[in-house]
Amino acid sequence: MKVLIVDDERRAREEMERMLGLYPWIKIVGEASTVQEALVQIDRHDLEVLFLDIQMPKKDGFQLVKELPSPPPKMIFTTAYDQFAVRAFEVNALDYLLKPIAPDRLKMALAKLQTPTHTGETEMPFRENDRVFIRDGDKCWFVSVTAIRLLESEGDYTRVYFDDQNPLIYRTVSSLEQKLPSDLFFRANRKQIVNFSFIAAVTPWFSNTLKVKLRGGEEIEVSRRSTKVFRKKLTL
Repeated sequence: MKVLIVDDERRAREEMERMLGLYPWIKIVGEASTVQEALVQIDRHDLEVLFLDIQMPKKDGFQLVKELPSPPPKMIFTTAYDQFAVRAFEVNALDYLLKPIAPDRLKMALAKLQTPTHTGETEMPFRENDRVFIRDGDKCWFVSVTAIRLLESEGDYTRVYFDDQNPLIYRTVSSLEQKLPSDLFFRANRKQIVNFSFIAAVTPWFSNTLKVKLRGGEEIEVSRRSTKVFRKKLTL
């Protein structure tokens, strides 16, 4: 099971690596001391688990959660403070470990990784022939799903591009990705989802990635991870 350790304290990362090293089915693929470093690692690896500190410089662990790809890896928070526990479970954390982490407590958290989980009912996904209601302030639209060419994350909001409009709605881009038809929409990077049918051109980009240009004029850089998926899905 591929794991990334995210903590701004070097000794904390080393201790977590030592403790996880006792479990042969755990593979630590990287470490990060900041949110930005973590996002680079997440793009590079198909992660299954994040061991995530909360209080870090510039951006904290909860801000990293907002930028995770969908579906996100499982999250186990590691922190010296207990006041964030409720918020951690609100973002679907698998567990919450207080430092210094006891071996028995870590063992319990790892056991959860090997236990199948059952989720409740979810919203019905959209179909290609559906029309969706979009509202931004006092403006409203009733738009065909196929007319949406781009969705772009702005924190907890998403900007939706169709025709010459780009309203901002209070939904995360990850939650919308789960509702969109997967054979029509593609997660190009952490912040943007594109409609395949609106891609006008594809060009090679840095580090074996791609850049796509949409018929609306937008240019989108495809992440390394998403480039692999894109090529696998569309290459003859």
